[in-house]
Amino acid sequence: MNKKKLIAGNWKMNGSLAANESLVKALAQGVGAPACDVAVCVPAPYLAQVQALVSGTPIALGAQDVSQHEQGAYTGEQSAAMLREFGVRYAIVGHSERRQYHGESDELVAAKTAAALKHGVTPIVCVGETLAEREGGHTEEVVKRQLAAVIHVNGHCISEIVVAYEPVWAIGTGKTATPEQAQAVHALLRAQLHHAASDHAAGIRILYGGSMNAANAAQLLAQPDIDGGLIGGASLKAPDFLQIIAAAR
Repeated sequence: MNKKKLIAGNWKMNGSLAANESLVKALAQGVGAPACDVAVCVPAPYLAQVQALVSGTPIALGAQDVSQHEQGAYTGEQSAAMLREFGVRYAIVGHSERRQYHGESDELVAAKTAAALKHGVTPIVCVGETLAEREGGHTEEVVKRQLAAVIHVNGHCISEIVVAYEPVWAIGTGKTATPEQAQAVHALLRAQLHHAASDHAAGIRILYGGSMNAANAAQLLAQPDIDGGLIGGASLKAPDFLQIIAAAR
């Protein structure tokens, strides 16, 4: 199935009004007519600013989280409907940092996925194992459990999600899974998606999210089941991010 790759930048808790303007303008100027889909997932206070900056460009807007709730007494949360009002196309769900620092469970991630889908926001559902889990031989068990929770709650809507495999041991550490290691997990996730939604599995994009950078992007993106990247640090540097985008053909 012919599907465009997706390169999504995750700015994490970085940025300022001045830095954001400089970065997005450089990206818009350098991106041209990309062969892949491109998005930047920005901190909530900057959604309105970046919405204006990406208007008229091929760059889509993404959020870094979404509430599982529709509305109500949930201080500090942003609903999917609110995100949609700001033109948000993607929302990262279940990032390892949210799982680790905020105690997000597989069930909560599944509920957030459902909330995003209900309002036309594409969830980028993150799965991945820690170093201890990998060394203990539990990679397959962990990622399948995390994805199974999302499949269980979202059923046939699963065809609308994006999955991101982010080995926790390779995030911000400079370590990267080898293309072969990454492909093996992506193939596993593809098989699980095929079992759940056989008609649509080939069209579901599975991104790699473990320290993809300008130097290793082409090799990772050449793997048959790697359909793009969820980019951390390199997405804050326009030349690096543009080089990754150029590698996604």
